[in-house]
Order: sequence, then structure tokens, then C-alpha cells
Amino acid sequence: MEPPENSRIPLDAAEKIILQWDSTASEEARERMIFESDRQEVDRYLQAIDEIQRSLSSTSLSGEDSQGSNKVNTTIQIAMARLEDEFRNILLAHTSPIETDSFTSTAGIDPSSSTLSFSSITTNHTELDDLVDEHFGEEDLEDASGRSSYRSSCSIREIDLVPSDAIFDLRSIAERMISAGYLRECIQVYGSVRKSAVDSSFRRLGIEKLSIGDIQRLEWEQLETKIRRWIRAAKVCVRVLFASEKRLCEQIFEGMGTAVDDACFMETVKGPAIQLFNFAEAISISRRSPEKLFKILDLHDALMDLIPDIDVVFESKSSESIRIQAAEILSRLAEAARGILSEFESAVLREPSKVPVPGGTIHPLTRYVMNYISLISDYKQTMNELVVSKPSTGSRYSGDPTTPDMEFAELEGKTPLALHLIWVIVILQFNLEGKSKHYKDTSLAHLFMMNNVHYIVQKVKGSTELREMIGDDYLRKLTGKLRQAATNYQRATWVRVLYCLRDEGLHVSGSFSSGVSKTALRERFKSFNAMFEEVHRTQAAWLVPDPQLREELRISISEKLIPAYRSFFGRFRSHIENGKHPENYIKYSVEDLETAVLDFFEGYQVSQHLRRRSG
Repeated sequence: MEPPENSRIPLDAAEKIILQWDSTASEEARERMIFESDRQEVDRYLQAIDEIQRSLSSTSLSGEDSQGSNKVNTTIQIAMARLEDEFRNILLAHTSPIETDSFTSTAGIDPSSSTLSFSSITTNHTELDDLVDEHFGEEDLEDASGRSSYRSSCSIREIDLVPSDAIFDLRSIAERMISAGYLRECIQVYGSVRKSAVDSSFRRLGIEKLSIGDIQRLEWEQLETKIRRWIRAAKVCVRVLFASEKRLCEQIFEGMGTAVDDACFMETVKGPAIQLFNFAEAISISRRSPEKLFKILDLHDALMDLIPDIDVVFESKSSESIRIQAAEILSRLAEAARGILSEFESAVLREPSKVPVPGGTIHPLTRYVMNYISLISDYKQTMNELVVSKPSTGSRYSGDPTTPDMEFAELEGKTPLALHLIWVIVILQFNLEGKSKHYKDTSLAHLFMMNNVHYIVQKVKGSTELREMIGDDYLRKLTGKLRQAATNYQRATWVRVLYCLRDEGLHVSGSFSSGVSKTALRERFKSFNAMFEEVHRTQAAWLVPDPQLREELRISISEKLIPAYRSFFGRFRSHIENGKHPENYIKYSVEDLETAVLDFFEGYQVSQHLRRRSG
């Protein structure tokens, strides 16, 4: 607003005030700052600039090009150089990195307002996790007028980076610099100071200056830690740091010309924003491997969560590149997750180990795969959105012996993700069946399959999410395979042992004796003893790690073995005991066998001979 005529400073007085503060000509001017003086001095200097600018404008309009005009031009240049220094000094005086720890303190936070002030927050040394968890909700609110804006988003927390009196001074300086044609200089000074403050905040948040190449050369264990830190820091950067910088630009520059505030904002944060998102970009294009999936999903979810805030904070045309970069990274993370799942399936199918695991216990591959898909089920919501196509599977008509069959018609209504998880279980079993063939003992091969299928069933049952996706129909199919493997084991082991306890071949027809061939009977007892001792010695060293399964298998063995032996022993013991050296043939009582069965599947060697029966 034009000041009243009687309050205006004469031109020569105005020039004198400007030259008085020329830091190139006066030691005192170099050592003092105008805006650190009393308010009257500040107002006099600003009025002097206004008078010089009015004089310059009137000279330009009249077309005069006199010595006086040159003098005015020189004076305005001196004034602008001084204002630039003053502008920088005020910014520096109120520049410090954000206190990331202090956000967790609820003191001074007005829940009805999303604007925070440094002065209203007590410093409290707590974890950055708490900041993210406590203060970053996801819902957007509308203000009383119904206008939705980033200031009314409860996920964004703006900070008063500079106090209001300093903003008033900065705005006064900016108006005069821009009016005099010093917009570029004003933006450059502002950007250099504020970018330095943003860089300091980045260091506080643990965001390192790493190139995409640097990031890709790090070991995955190091990257896992950095990803966790990045997710926490990114929320603070977008929702506090960048949002507050945008607000400060608006407070100082809004209304001073076309998108001046936005130009200053991008001058400040474009470099840091690119630095921030380069980390996620490097992860999205890094070499794919199964262990990376879950951290990539964490990154994807975090970035997906931030996209609405990124779109609001970087809403202008000039910041479009930041929005595009974030959206492209999100897309690449999604593609990386899909690719890793596909490569994981291929790795499970082709896993090449051929050395049998000792004792037929659970194969490490089984544990790894089932724990892996259980974790995938924990990310069900995200993975269901990302996985939209069925797995590439074999067919019973394909004739490919290296790929198992899987018919989708039997699994109608399943999501693509559920089909992928079922397919992983199918190819795991297929691989395990191949590994079982490396056991020389058929019984051990069946026990191996029983242990591993049982583990698969238990992992599915133990995860609510996984069981829901797999479905009870397929779970029943798996349980059927478990029972079949247990049946196959029992047949392979015990049919030949129980065959020794048959009656056929013991009776002699037409004999005047008892009708039982003692020679054949002795051979039967000797064969049974030898077979059972061998099975006991061997299978005590085999392992069924699940206690319930181990007990159920022992009970099943006893239910077949003990009644058969008791019957055989009861009917024929007298024929042996009445002969010579009965102890050579009848070595074990029924109780001895019951005790011996308890040694089975414990995974350690037992003594060479069973405990002989007493009496």
C-alpha cells in the first residue's frame, strides 16, 4: 500500500539510508544486521527501498536515462545485495533439523489441529517407530468448510519451521526482492539454506547419500536393516518434513507471482526427495531372490500408504516428476514381488539336493517352503492385489515327467494367490517324492514322505490365513496323502515281519504227533526274532520328530504286532518249551515287544540286542 505523502522519505534521504547499510563500504554495516536492530530501523530501511523503487519506476515510465537514473539503479543493487544477506541471515537464525524424537511426546499436540510447533513439543528421546505408530493415521479428514486439503489430512503433521514474526520479515524482504526483479536470487538463497536444513534432518533420520549402485552392492542383511529404517524415515519425510517445507514456502511466498512458492519448494526438496526415493527404486530393480520378498512387500505397503500424501504434498505441475517416480517405483516393487514368487516356485521344483536326510526326518526344504508360504499368507491382502494370474503348471496330459500335474477345475473359486500357494505345495511334494527315491530302504522312504507331508499339514492347520486360502478340501487331500504314506510304511516294514507269525506251513498232515512241525516252528521263531531285531535296531535310529505322530505310529504298530505275536506265542510256545534249548527260539515275551516298540523313531541307536525275557 502507498504510504501517505507526509510519511514518505525524500529520495536523497532514502539513498543515504541504503548507503549507510552498504556492507562493502562500511565496517559497521558488515558487523550489524538490520533485522536484528530495533523495529524502527527495519521500517526506515524498508521505506527507503520502497522510495528508491518508486523513483526507479517513475524514471522508467518517463523514459529518462539520466545520471540520476544510473545512481538510483546502483542504489537499488546495493539494497538488494543487503536484503539478500538479511534474508539469508533470518533463515539461518531459524534453521535447525527437525527433532524426530520429540514427535512421540503428546505434550503440546492439539488433537484438533494437524499443525505442530517446535516450541510446543517437549524433547523426549524415544524411538522413531513410536512417532510413526502414534501420530500417522491413514484417514483423511475434512475441515469445517468441507474443503479437503493436505492440512486436514490426519496422516500429515506440519511443523512451524519458522516463527511468525520471522515469517513477516522474510515475506517483507521477498516482496521487495521480487518487485525489483531479484526473484532468482531470492529463490536461490532460500533453497540453499532450507535444503541444508532438510539434509540435516535426513541425517537425523538415518537417510544416507547412497547411489543406486551403492545400494545394490550392499549385502542383503545390511539392506534389511536399511529398509526398516527407510520405511520409518520416509513417513516422517513426506508427512512432516516435506509437508512443513511446503507450508513454509506458502507462508513466505504465496501471492507474490505465478507459482513462486512452488518454485522455492522444489528448489528446497527436489534433490532430497529424489535421494529418498532412489533407495526404494534401487531395491525395486535389484536382483530378485526369495529372501527379499517380504521386505519388498513391506516397502510396497509403506509406499502405497504414502502415495496419497505424496500426491498432495507434490501436487503441482513442477513436482510431477516426484509423483511419477513414486508411482513407477510402486509398480516396479509390485512386479518384483510377482517375479520373486514365480522364481521361488521354480526354485522349489528344481531344488537339487540328493543326499537323504538322516533318519527320514523333515527335509530342510520342507521347513523353508512351508514357513515361506505361511509368511506369504500373512501378507494376503497385499499379495491378493498383486497376484492376478494363475501359476504356470503342468497337466496330466502334458506328459512332462519333470513337472507335476495340477488341474484347476478341481480348485474352482480359489484366488490366483491361493492357487499359487497350492501349486507350491504340489511342487514341494513332487520334489520330496524324488528325494525319497534316494533312500535304499523303501520303508524309510515312506517314513520320510509321512514326516514331510505331516509337517505340511500341520503348518497349514497352524496358520488361519493359510488354511483359509488353501481350503479344507485341499487340506483333506493332503491328509489323505499323509495316511497313505503311513500305510505304505507299515506295509513295507511289517508285512514281512508278521508273515513269520502265520499258521501256514506249520502243521504236518497224517502224522501221529501233535500235527505241528517243530522244525518249521523253530525256524519261524528264529526268523521273527532276527527280523524284529533288525527292524528294532534300524528304526530306533529313524526319527519321527512330531511327538503325537510318533506315538500314533507306535500305537498303530503295536495294534498289529502285539495281538499277532500274543496269539502265535500262546498257541505254539509249549511246542518249543518242551524241546531242547527253548531260549534259542523264544527270546521275547509279549511285554518285551511292547517295551521295544517304545524305542522306535527316537533318532538314536539302541543296544545291539533286545532285553531278553525273564523266566
